[in-house]
Amino acid sequence: MNDDRMFTDVDRAKQRVRERVWDVLDAGGAVHDSTAHGRIPNFVGSREAATGLGELAAWKHARVIKSVPDKAQLPVRALALAEGKTVFMAVPELADRHPFYLLDPEALTVPPAEAASSRVAAGIAPKVGVEALRPVDMVVLGSVAVNRAGVRIGKGAGYSDLEFAFLTEAGLIGDHTVVVTTVHRLQVLDEDLPATMHDVGVDVIVTPEEIITCPSPHRPSGLIREHLDAAKIASIPVLAARGPVR
Repeated sequence: MNDDRMFTDVDRAKQRVRERVWDVLDAGGAVHDSTAHGRIPNFVGSREAATGLGELAAWKHARVIKSVPDKAQLPVRALALAEGKTVFMAVPELADRHPFYLLDPEALTVPPAEAASSRVAAGIAPKVGVEALRPVDMVVLGSVAVNRAGVRIGKGAGYSDLEFAFLTEAGLIGDHTVVVTTVHRLQVLDEDLPATMHDVGVDVIVTPEEIITCPSPHRPSGLIREHLDAAKIASIPVLAARGPVR
């Protein structure tokens, strides 16, 4: 089987998992939106999960947090800012030569709970390039599904994995960086999940009821450029500047 066919099959398998989990969340009334489908679920209990995350030693020691902008992780971002941690999150689809919003708790012009909203952050936070960032102590990811080994499935766009890869190449993410996801308990699956070499695994899963430590999750060491097509690279300035896929 060639690589193109293999990745197509993996993508299809991931989508089947997404659809199943979205259906279960909708049936269980486990999201705040009208449906979980097509997104990182804004799950019921996200505040409680953020509180649980805040009790971890790794969180208490972290000073710089890289977070996804999804609604489910808004309580995590708000907690980080309230505790004086620096937060940065990606510009939508990384479609800017300065692809991150930098939220400095000492420079906020609105309360942390407001600044943590992706919509508000887009209006008040400066956009910065990779060179302006500091080493990352914790990466906070959203998930559609995750298993207890730390294999994670996102909504399918792949931006979190790309961000992780080029921040790793830049030396901003390393062995010291802890990767976490906050999810509803229905998103935690006791089964093998499909994954590729560019997918980022998580060290810790936090639900409103439980903290799960994952053994030896997979981490890519950088961009796997042969997994990216020319159109994807061209749409992301920070990647386009590096030149075409070879």
